[in-house]
Amino acid sequence: MDIYLVIAIFVGAVLALVFALIMAKRVMSFDEGTDKMKKISASIRSGANAYLKRQYTIVLIFFVVMFVILGAMAIFGLLTPYVPFAFVTGGFFSGLSGFVGMKIATAANARTANACRTGLNKGLRVAFSAGSVMGFTVVGLGLLDISIWFTLLKYVFNLDASGITSAMLTFGMGASSMALFARVGGGIFTKAADVGADLVGKVEAGIPEDDPRNPAVIADNVGDNVGDVAGMGADLYESYVGSVISCAALGVAAFSGNGDMQFKAMAIPMIMAALGIVCSIIGSFFVRTGEKAEQKLLLKALSRGTNLAAILIAVAAFPLIYFILGAEHWTLYWSVLAGLVAGVLIGKSTEYFTSDSYNPTKKLAAKSETGSATIIIGGLGLGMLSTAIPIVIVGIAVLVSFFVSGGTIEAPQMGLYGIALAAVGMLSTLGITLATDAYGPVADNAGGIAEMSGLEPEVRERTDALDSLGNTTAATGKGFAIGSAALTALALIASYIDKVKSMPQTTGIDYGSFSVMNPLVLIGLFIGACLPFVFAALTMDAVGRAAQSVVIEVRRQFKSIKGLMDGKADPDYAKCVDMCSRSSLKEMILPTVIAIVVPVVVGLVLGFYGVVGMLAGATASGFLLAIFMSNSGGAWDNAKKFIEAGNHGGKGSDQHKAAVVGDTVGDPFKDTSGPSINILIKLLSMVSIVFAALVVQVHIFG
Repeated sequence: MDIYLVIAIFVGAVLALVFALIMAKRVMSFDEGTDKMKKISASIRSGANAYLKRQYTIVLIFFVVMFVILGAMAIFGLLTPYVPFAFVTGGFFSGLSGFVGMKIATAANARTANACRTGLNKGLRVAFSAGSVMGFTVVGLGLLDISIWFTLLKYVFNLDASGITSAMLTFGMGASSMALFARVGGGIFTKAADVGADLVGKVEAGIPEDDPRNPAVIADNVGDNVGDVAGMGADLYESYVGSVISCAALGVAAFSGNGDMQFKAMAIPMIMAALGIVCSIIGSFFVRTGEKAEQKLLLKALSRGTNLAAILIAVAAFPLIYFILGAEHWTLYWSVLAGLVAGVLIGKSTEYFTSDSYNPTKKLAAKSETGSATIIIGGLGLGMLSTAIPIVIVGIAVLVSFFVSGGTIEAPQMGLYGIALAAVGMLSTLGITLATDAYGPVADNAGGIAEMSGLEPEVRERTDALDSLGNTTAATGKGFAIGSAALTALALIASYIDKVKSMPQTTGIDYGSFSVMNPLVLIGLFIGACLPFVFAALTMDAVGRAAQSVVIEVRRQFKSIKGLMDGKADPDYAKCVDMCSRSSLKEMILPTVIAIVVPVVVGLVLGFYGVVGMLAGATASGFLLAIFMSNSGGAWDNAKKFIEAGNHGGKGSDQHKAAVVGDTVGDPFKDTSGPSINILIKLLSMVSIVFAALVVQVHIFG
């Protein structure tokens, strides 16, 4: 039976990749439009390719250093010899996911703009098809990496269940490391360009968004691809594989002593991911809309596909658990259902607080009547308030999934497996969920190309409608990723404790030893709670420094290039692209290194007790901070779009300028710091698990 399960997992991965290829060919079959559109698209593509080439060169150096460190640990018996190679493959596939997404996005932007000349529905189909390539590439490569390693470790190297999960958790660390580089670097690039383009172009010079006279406009469009596409692809790849392999590890712990059941418990999250791919493919065929550019109708079109996929996986999960784990464990199905429902509800909560179809964002836009200060205050308050509902949702999901699966305070292993299954359930339909997220940057680029190419006003109206929807779906996708990150991080903390408990040096340690009454745990808790704030501060400062240089450069070009404002001379686009590249690549290193070094240092000083406290603190504060920043940023952005649609004075008014300032503040919130935090809290856990053996043997306290 085991071999058939492995084959099913592999088939699911191949099916996703084949569907992604079909969607890519479909996108490429559409016309790119006029020669000017093709030229602008080529410039964006060239800038994005150049940036990723430089970024991957720097990341390669990091991976070589980490490979040597992990190899040395393996030589000294602290890790199995497969771990360094698993780490590298995790990083490779994570980076490849982002690269493929970026390639199709830069090919689809002009095609989407040109399709919008025909109609809104056609534009949506092109952009959504491009997003589907990203979504199904991520899940396909993730499941492929998992199935290959599972096959090698079980059937070639003959490892037992715990040995397999121990090695596989390490490629999660590789994926998380790559994702953090991609998210932070890409986020700094895109927001530095965006801030520079908006502040000088729209506020100071009073020219429209994406005006070809703006020297930062190409850099802004390049940034959408390297940050919101390549960075997001690597991010959600690590979320996906992290949830699956942490669930597999806890399945092994839950059925300790029963080898056959351990392998079945490992297979459940992998098979569920494969079924999720099939459900996502079916759901994607139901995404279509009419020609009205109303956000509620567009949201309904996308929700139709994602909701259908969620319903299908909810139906398929029951027989999967019932027939593989047996009738006595059927209640684990409720854990999966809890995760699915929680994911949908978090998405709806995020949509409510960020979409301009609802009161919170409309009220935020109204605050522009009294200036930029009040709209900034309002956005901060909205983001803080928006954290309450997701916390309640995740809390209920944890309680339900823990107790219905048979977990108790004294013997929590089965309950922890249930929590991990909830995370897998939440991400099981990532193929279509990510497609609705990734299409947003394509639509944003399409709007820019429509503006720079001088297309008909109705084309820009259609691309703006798609872009505004993209802001909401992107915020929803980030909320979804953050919610799953919280559940996955809880599962990884449990995996860390189980790994520590399994070592000979820690015989007699029980779960009660990790109480907050232990001062080492309490100190770690404070350190962990502080980490997301320090991380957010570093990334926000990085965006600020990079944006300052872009603002100065854009001002210089407006003053020194004669005829630029009259449209008689061309700006130096390449200069701004190069400045953003150099700044982001330099600034991305410190935050990522901190995420890897701190867990090791805390472990060497405070021992494994301090590490558990640190992980708990970082998960709690990171979850809240990430939601706050993502929702504030999304609301500011859509408040600006709401005003640009003709409300509160419309484009060019003082209210619009106030909203642009708010959006500028929100840009690094929602596209740099916020989404990077959910990677941070998982990477901290992954690093801690990999270095657990070293920490147990070498620490000052504990």
